[in-house]
Amino acid sequence: MEQDSLDLWTHPQLLAALADQDWGRLCRTYRKLTGLSQTKLGERVGLAQSDVSDIERGHRRVTSSEVQARIVAGLGAPEGQDAAPHHSSAPVAGLALPGPAPDDDLLLRVASVVDSRSRVDAPTLDWLERLLAEHRRAEDVIGSRPLVGVMRQQLRTVVAMYSSARGPLADRVVRLASEHAQFLAWMAQDQDQTAAALAWYDRSHEWALEAGDANMSATTLNMKAHQAWSKGRATRCVRLAEASRWSAPGTSLGVQGMATQMAARGHALNGDADDAHRLLDEAQEIMGRAAERPEDEPPWMYFYSPNWFTLQRGMATLHLRDFRTAVDQLTAGLAVMPDEYRRDKTWFRACLAHALAGAGETARALAAAKAIVPDAAAVGRPHSWNELHTTAAVLMRRSPAQGRQLVDTLREFD
Repeated sequence: MEQDSLDLWTHPQLLAALADQDWGRLCRTYRKLTGLSQTKLGERVGLAQSDVSDIERGHRRVTSSEVQARIVAGLGAPEGQDAAPHHSSAPVAGLALPGPAPDDDLLLRVASVVDSRSRVDAPTLDWLERLLAEHRRAEDVIGSRPLVGVMRQQLRTVVAMYSSARGPLADRVVRLASEHAQFLAWMAQDQDQTAAALAWYDRSHEWALEAGDANMSATTLNMKAHQAWSKGRATRCVRLAEASRWSAPGTSLGVQGMATQMAARGHALNGDADDAHRLLDEAQEIMGRAAERPEDEPPWMYFYSPNWFTLQRGMATLHLRDFRTAVDQLTAGLAVMPDEYRRDKTWFRACLAHALAGAGETARALAAAKAIVPDAAAVGRPHSWNELHTTAAVLMRRSPAQGRQLVDTLREFD
């Protein structure tokens, strides 16, 4: 087997598609990484272009072992590869969220864990709000895995207070539970646990509506849009972001700006440059106004700023394949991004490496990518890690020797 083919098959998304025998996803991912057309891929595996199109769109199932073997052989998949890499399939032992969704009797089940006679008062809720804020900032540095168990127990404590809370305090308890559920959803999403994330976002949205918290109900839709974007589902991303914009009137400018830029990123992912740029300009204007009154923003929007928006614009520009502009935007945003955002800074640096490779600046791309491999391995799996593999695939097409250097570096941390 050719060395370039072996290097390509280190990409986690490609290996996962092969392990799942998801032939449509495998073909789409392979073409994305190699730049092949459906016709050229079909020539490699002995299929017509129309057959490849049907397989990728899910209109045709590949059930024939002979066709499966042709795909595996034609695309140069490694022999005996029957599972995705270990690190992408299992979180730290004991910290995984449950597979099934939080069920309808969650309140009763978790309330039994903590003494339901605990006194509920405003100072206690103030303390729990501060504790949640500190955990959010800790997650920026150490990643989500170490915090899941802690936050699950903290949610139990909050929910257990519901039965003894009255009046405005009861509303605060429900609102605080919604914020905890949203944070748990985000951490599940960060670990690529799609079903658990969606379940917690749904519960957070429900509690936010019960508490009359428009900002959180809109934020859960924004974060669902972000999850759709991360899975390459551009249309779903746009629709969820637009739902956030019209379904929750009275939200803060920051929450509105986040919804607008999420819709823009969905359009960019779809290649709709005009809509993407229009919405990015609108989001920039909104974020500029939000920056004038940061005290009006909910506590979980602490990270969102005009500089953060510059980085989001850079990601959208990267989708539109305007690589040199993306390099400028990502470089500008990273230059002033605080180091305490370790996980997110690693992600944007991985995007910068991808943009540099796309722009043909292969030496800079390789240096930028290799510099963040340790952080990507520690706090950036699977998202930053996958982006580095995508960068390696781009480098492989432009400069095979440099692509192999990055692949070798990534293998040291597998």
